[in-house]
Amino acid sequence: MRTLTLFNHAGGVMKSSLTRDVGYTLAAAGQRVLLIDLDPQANLTDWLGVSGVTRDQTVYNTATRGDDLPPPVEVHGLHVVPSDVSLALAEGQMLGVVGAHLHLRQALAKWADQYDVVLIDSPPSLGQLSILGALAADHLIVPVPTRQKGMNALAGLGEAMATYRKLRPDLTVALYVPTLYDARRSHDREAYAALKDLLSPLASPIADRGAVWNDSASAGQPVGVYAPGSPVHRDVLRASAEIAHAAGLNVQIEGATA
Repeated sequence: MRTLTLFNHAGGVMKSSLTRDVGYTLAAAGQRVLLIDLDPQANLTDWLGVSGVTRDQTVYNTATRGDDLPPPVEVHGLHVVPSDVSLALAEGQMLGVVGAHLHLRQALAKWADQYDVVLIDSPPSLGQLSILGALAADHLIVPVPTRQKGMNALAGLGEAMATYRKLRPDLTVALYVPTLYDARRSHDREAYAALKDLLSPLASPIADRGAVWNDSASAGQPVGVYAPGSPVHRDVLRASAEIAHAAGLNVQIEGATA
């Protein structure tokens, strides 16, 4: 089992979208996939059409008490541990618990024979839940928008990684993924060129095609369900193949092109 955490303390960088759609693509390719929503905003949960979530269905008890993970929800061929706004309460509760940041990693170890890949959607912060998700990972996948916002976030990402490696020296970034890229904008082209100089390994950029992403989220469906064969779906297939390769997953993604 490989555990990958989609990580960036900035919001709006496509962490939840990639978690959902890469997860669906890997499941469609035959992988046993578990998604974990660590964001109290619960975008991943909502964008999969999961509703009516209670706190006990989230990672709350795992994070705060070290309990086993709750039974996941099944949707679109995926298993999902969903989130709810009440998960935000875990931030304060974890502060007084020794070793709380490793609770999720320990709980996932008990499920190692049930899944091929776990994708964790971390919150847009550097709080306790983000640390929980980062330390549970074998590798981090870091979406970085090709905007000034993305460039500005790199310093904070570097500081966070230095801190996390004190507890997990083996933690690595498997792949940086440029997102929200529009080749028509000179700013985006310049930012992407800068990312190629600064970051490695770097994936192919994911184009800024907001309408399909937004509409699929509203429909509660992965892009592969909502708009199969669309340009966005082709971007998803390519990104999924690149992430799978970077993480050492033995899986073939049909339709993925460079």
